[in-house]
Parts: sequence; C-alpha cells; structure tokens
Amino acid sequence: MDNLLKKYVKGDTTLWIVFVFLCIISAIEMYSASSTLAFGSESYTGPMLRHVGFLIGGAMIAIFVHLVPYKYIKMAAYLALGLSTVLLIWVIFKGHSENGASRWLVFMGIKFQPSEIAKLSVIIVAADFISRIRDDAQNEWIYFRNTLIMVGIISVLILFDNFSTAFLLFVVVFIMMFIGRVSLLKLGGIGAVLIVGLVLCFLLVKAVPKEKMPKLFDRAYTWVARIDRYKSEKNNEEGKYVITDDNLQVQHGRIAIARGGMVGVFPGNSIERDYLPQAYSDFIYAIIVEEMGMLGGIFVILLYLVLLFRAGRIATKCTTVFPALVVIGLSLMIVIQAFISMSVATSLGPVTGQPLPLISRGGTSILITCIYFGIIFGVTRKLNEEANASQPTKEEKEMPTVQLDDL
Repeated sequence: MDNLLKKYVKGDTTLWIVFVFLCIISAIEMYSASSTLAFGSESYTGPMLRHVGFLIGGAMIAIFVHLVPYKYIKMAAYLALGLSTVLLIWVIFKGHSENGASRWLVFMGIKFQPSEIAKLSVIIVAADFISRIRDDAQNEWIYFRNTLIMVGIISVLILFDNFSTAFLLFVVVFIMMFIGRVSLLKLGGIGAVLIVGLVLCFLLVKAVPKEKMPKLFDRAYTWVARIDRYKSEKNNEEGKYVITDDNLQVQHGRIAIARGGMVGVFPGNSIERDYLPQAYSDFIYAIIVEEMGMLGGIFVILLYLVLLFRAGRIATKCTTVFPALVVIGLSLMIVIQAFISMSVATSLGPVTGQPLPLISRGGTSILITCIYFGIIFGVTRKLNEEANASQPTKEEKEMPTVQLDDL
C-alpha cells in the first residue's frame, strides 16, 4: 500500500495534508448541517452519503489530474472554455432556477453549474495568455487584449445570475496580470473603468423601477437590496437584533457563532442547523464555529492560509511563467472565495451565495475544486521530479574521484 501511494500520489505533502483535512471537516460538518435535507429525504443518511461520494470521487479526480502533464491541461482548458461559453448562454435561457437564480443546467438527471467549469478554464487560459506576454513583449497588446476579451465575455455571461462569482473571477485574473507584471498603466485603466461601471450600474438600478427593466436584470435588484440591508443593519443598533424573513439566515448565523464559544458544542450538537435554510451551503462556516468553536473556525482559516502560502512558495520555484501563474490563480480562487463565504457567515459582508470550497454541499463545486487541487499537486510533482533529476544518484555519489595527480 505504501509503495502504491508513493507511485501514484506525489507532489507537495503539506498541500495534500490541507486537502485531506478539508475533506474530513467537510464530511463531519455535512453530517450535521444536512439535517434539514435528511428530514425531507427517504434515507436519513442519503444526503451525507451523496456528499461523501462526491468527496471520494473528487479525491480520485485530483489524483488522476496531478499526473497529467501541463500541455494536456492547457489544451483541455481551451476546449472547456468553448464548451462553458455555450453552456453559460444556454443557462441564461434554459437554466434551472433555485432561490431566484438560474445557475444550473440539468443533463440526464445530473444538475451542474457551468460557471464552475468556466472559472477553471478562464484561469488556465488567462495564465497561458499572460505567460505569453512575458515571453513575447512585441505582442504584449495582443495577448493583453485577448485576456480582457475572454474574461469580460465570461464574466458578463455569469453576471446575470451570479454577480459575486463574476466579480471574483475578474478580480483573480486582475491579480494574475499584476503578478505577471502587466503594465501598471493598463491595470490602472481597467480598475478605473470597473469602478466607474459598478457605480453607474448601482445608480441605474436605484433609479429605474424593477418593473421597467428587462427580466434578465432581476438579480441586480436582489444585490442592491442585500447591500442596502447590510448597510442599514450596521447603522441600526436596535434593528440588527430583530429576526425577519429578510435577515433570517444572517441572524441565525450570528446565533450559531455566539453558541460556539471557544471550543464549540461538538459535532452533531448544533441547534441552528435546523433554523438556517442554507446551513449546508452558504452558512456552513457558522455551523463549523458553533460545533468546533473559535478554535475550529481558526483552524479552518489556517488551512486556507497554508494553501495560499504554499502556492506562493511553489510559484517562486517554477522555472517558467505558466505553471506559476496557474498555481497562483487557482489558489487565489479557492482562498478568496473561502474568505468571502466566511465573511458572510460571520456578518462581515453582505450575503453572496458563495460556498466554502471543498466543505459546502455541491457536486459541481466539489469536483471542480478537486481539479484545482489536482493541477496544483501536478505542478509540485513536476518540480519535485526536476529537483530529483538534477541531484546525483547514489551510484554517482559513491564513484571515486579521480585526481590530476593520479594521471
């Protein structure tokens, strides 16, 4: 068994430990947080077994992906980008709606989110474009333009029903361009245009009644309402303690965190899981803190921070730009999304609908996140192989050294 693991499981040991711990926490907390799903299902263990099945399947995918060479990952990303673009257009018109958002497609009984596939492919293709900017300075504008067009189109297609994901994707690619040493003047122009555009869109939604806007822009009013509600709660000391239909999740999330204390009530003893409609998804971090306490919550934060720290170390060891940018982009997507999700659960930000990577319930999200990890593992595997190849073998070390005086 040990030889089998050494043969097929390679890469950075610390990152594998982070991956395994996230999967273990996910399985434990999903057992508790999915109580409302279990109550409405035929089998009490059904939702839990489904989730564990995705984790096991995702781990197998990560092991397979980390053995695939870069060039095949890059080729697959271009194909996935074209496919996800078509699916994102399709989901706008024929998407399956839940909680007021049409983010899912159903194919042969399988429900998935095309935006998850798009995020992965955009990061890899963007890394390819940005690395070409570094290697071919004469054509910098062409690759810069192509990167903007690609991320712009995909972000707009996601934007209609998932603003937070579209914004997150754009920010991650923007950071990748900054790390890739794209001109600060160009990046400053992009940032200014983005800020002005967001302000104008916000003012437009506030000025135009919902009835007069096309149905396609309905989610914009949901986001503006969330921002207004978040601001009003922060400014109203008395009102923020009143539970209403609008702030039900936020308030019960606060109660869950308050119950957790330092060490928590221990797994399986959560009460707020029965009151939080999205306890197994958007607000699972609140359940983690309730059951594992502040110590458990800090431990989860440290796992994501270790991932980001190790990704930075790995990027500095890469001899070429592309794998370094891929590792940075994928790790940033995981970590920033995690901190957005945790900030929502702790009332530090407005509700966004972002799941906690690898922990929250969601088949597509889990499998795609496992691919993220698999690609990062693959980069570390390649670096280890290159390092081992450059070191002398045991036989070479034992060979006697011939001195000039002996000749």
